[in-house]
Amino acid sequence: MSGREHPLAAGSTILSAEAKELYLAVVRGDGELPSAGDGDQDGSARDELVRIGLLVPDSDDPTVFVAADPTQLSTSLSHSWQRQALEFLSRAVSLPSELQDLAREFHSPKQSGGSIEHVRGKALIRQRLEQFRDSGFEEALALQPGGPRQPDLLARMIAYDLNTLRSGTKMRTIYHASTRYHQPTRDYVATLARAGGQYRTLDEPYTRLIVMDRRVAVIPIDDDMSLAAFIYDPAVVDYLAKEVFEQYWSRALEFDGDRTVPRQVVSRLRQTIIDQMLEGTNHRVIARRLGISERTLARHIAEMRDDYKVDSLFQLGYVLGRKAQEAVD
Repeated sequence: MSGREHPLAAGSTILSAEAKELYLAVVRGDGELPSAGDGDQDGSARDELVRIGLLVPDSDDPTVFVAADPTQLSTSLSHSWQRQALEFLSRAVSLPSELQDLAREFHSPKQSGGSIEHVRGKALIRQRLEQFRDSGFEEALALQPGGPRQPDLLARMIAYDLNTLRSGTKMRTIYHASTRYHQPTRDYVATLARAGGQYRTLDEPYTRLIVMDRRVAVIPIDDDMSLAAFIYDPAVVDYLAKEVFEQYWSRALEFDGDRTVPRQVVSRLRQTIIDQMLEGTNHRVIARRLGISERTLARHIAEMRDDYKVDSLFQLGYVLGRKAQEAVD
């Protein structure tokens, strides 16, 4: 590519002040400029004008340069640079997919037969997950216990997750049933469900699990999620996907962000509340375990009092205890 065809960097000027002065001098003179000679003071400016195409060799005498029309040159260069810009844009868009196989190989473990990598620190764990996501993947499976997600986290995730779904990636996620009572989580799920994401809820205990492309599985090691194991062994990853995630998925209930909570979800949730109350667990602990607010817990208890036609929490506990005993007898 010649100098006149190569686009300039953003913010650069087309010509230096010296080149402009030399061009004006040529135009205001006889329109010609001899080629370089010994001691030539205008060599650099002349070379600049020749590279851009504002000075061209005379067809009758190649040792003499003549001035070219800036308007014609501007039109020609503009069209040429626009074509090049479109080519660069096209290459930039296709680059990630063209390098996807190389990125996967770069991030894959080097040991044959698979391995397990321990990553400590929530920031490093998140960074490691982002590396896998950025390398491109076709399927993501996730078990996400712990109740509703934080609104600021959902806000940060939604744009990325939408782009992931629109790129053709299949995403399936299981949340705790309590997320159905959380408006920000419902809004997040509703938006992604319309884009093709699949969500379900489960009221039984389960631990966190992420599986990407059946190539890597991520599980927590510490209760506070500050240490995680990245598992690359194909047999183990396949087992976790089929025998853990898929089994939970088959028992979970569909969730599309709808505000209406299925009766089956309410029934299971209240049974869990009853079980916790019969064990003597206080309300704050029950609410935390279920991932719901104490106000939501109080509403469920009030509705159960109505269902069992009792006036007080003590009476509700007595009735529930009697029913539990009758079930044992």
